[in-house]
Order: sequence, then structure tokens, then C-alpha cells
Amino acid sequence: MPKRDALWAIQQYESVRSLLPTAQMPAQSTHSENLGAISDHFDVFLLDAFGVLNVGKTGINGAVERVQLLKNMGKTVLVLTNGARLPAENALKKFLELGFHFDLSDIVSSRDALAAALPPLPDDGFWGVMSSQNSQIETLDVPCNRLEDEKLTYDNASGFILLSSSEWNDSRQLLLRESLAQTPRPILVGNPDIIAPRENQLSLEPGHYAYELGRDLKLKLELFGKPFANIYDLAFKRLPDIDRSRVAMVGDSLHTDILGGAAYGIKTVLVTEHGLFSGFDCRQFIMETKIVPDFIIPTI
Repeated sequence: MPKRDALWAIQQYESVRSLLPTAQMPAQSTHSENLGAISDHFDVFLLDAFGVLNVGKTGINGAVERVQLLKNMGKTVLVLTNGARLPAENALKKFLELGFHFDLSDIVSSRDALAAALPPLPDDGFWGVMSSQNSQIETLDVPCNRLEDEKLTYDNASGFILLSSSEWNDSRQLLLRESLAQTPRPILVGNPDIIAPRENQLSLEPGHYAYELGRDLKLKLELFGKPFANIYDLAFKRLPDIDRSRVAMVGDSLHTDILGGAAYGIKTVLVTEHGLFSGFDCRQFIMETKIVPDFIIPTI
């Protein structure tokens, strides 16, 4: 496996670009100091979590204070996350422990977008779920079994839900691949991210494994979360009568946060100091991908 860094991640996202939405981009980006400096432009901020509010389990310095300042100015702040390993209640608990003052209604997750769209299964059917042991898959309220090391679980599943790759490995990926090659079934991806920034590295996320299966087995994937419209639809249900021109998507990734926001018709803000592009000059990636944020800031 090559070194997982921003260069590698951009190559991986570009390899699946045809599966991602298209969008109109601004001619160039405006550089600014932080969200406070551009707050007059917006009434609502949709914040990515990893690389914007936290890196792994560590909160980003100054993020708690910035979010509170925005709220004190009367701005609406929602967290828009592709983190699907745990229910939104658990994500809220994590943010509260980091010092953020969010409510459950402020958390919009790709897991929720997937749960809202789960199709019916045969009476005796069940979903095989890529998840961690603490993912609480029973909260999906559908028949499901966790995918581990038993081949029959894969072969008997009516379809597959990919939530978390934190306990996934090559042998489990092979079991899933072989089962799908024998009998194609639906694949619902609750986290389409290929990577996520952690404290010391970029982790491989469910999107990495899903796109590999789709490519190699010529299977159609159902994808939930940024950059796809379903998670933005869920967010805007919580923002009745809002003017889209007054909403900003803030994130550290061009292919998820910036492309997704632009495709949905809202403004975008790229954060460069803490997440995917930490230690890199983001301009090279913007030129290569032609994914252009409206604003670029080092930190929120």
C-alpha cells in the first residue's frame, strides 16, 4: 500500500470522479482568516467534523470558541458528518465531551440519511453490516447481522450496509467480494469517504472498500452522505425557508465537502490547516481537480 497522504487521497477520489456529482464552481477562491471574518455573508454554517472540529479524538484548538461566537452572532451551526459508525446520539456525546454546545438536532449524519432510505427486504431477509462491535446496528430498526468472519453470514444476507471500517480487514473484504461475485445484491454505503484524517495518519473508510467492489465487480452502489444530495436534503429539512445563498458548507476535503456543497447550490469554505491538506499547498489540488471553493481559510 502506497503512503496514505493528500496526494494519494486525491488520486483515489479522482479515480471515482465519474460517480460523484458535478457542480458549477467559482472562477477563483477568496482567502480569509477564519469564519468570523466572513460571517456577514452567511446565516447558516454546515460544518464537517473531521479536520474542522476535531482530528480523530482530539478537538482542534479554537474550534469550540469559534462555534460559540457564531452562535452568539445568531448564526445557525449544524454538523454535517459522514461518520456513520455510531448513531448521532453518540456523536453528540463526543462533541459535548470536547466542549462544544450542540443539541441532537444540530447533528446531521450520513447514517441518518441511509436509515431514512432503507428499502424493504424479503420477510426472512437481513442486511449484512460492515460495522464495529459498538456500532449499535440494532438502532437501524431493520433485521441485520454484523459482518465478521463467518462465510454464511455473507452468503445469506439479502444486501449489505457499510457503516464503519474500523474493524474491517482484508479477509473480510475477500469474503464480501466472493459472496457478491457469486450473487450480486444491493450495497448501501453509509460513509462514502475514502479516507479520514486521524492524529497520525489517514484511515481507510468504507468508501475505499465500496468503490473497490463496485469497480471490480461492476456493481452499482447506493451512496449516502457528502458529496451526495441526500445528506443535504436532510440538513435543509431542519432549515425551513432558508435562502441557500446564505448557507456555507465548511470542510477540509475537496471531493466531499466542497464538491458536495457546490453541487447542492450553496457556498463552500475549505479549511486547510488541520485535515486532509495539512502540510500541503492546497492550490495544486484545486488546479488538478478543478474543484474550487468560494473561500479558503486555515482554520475555522
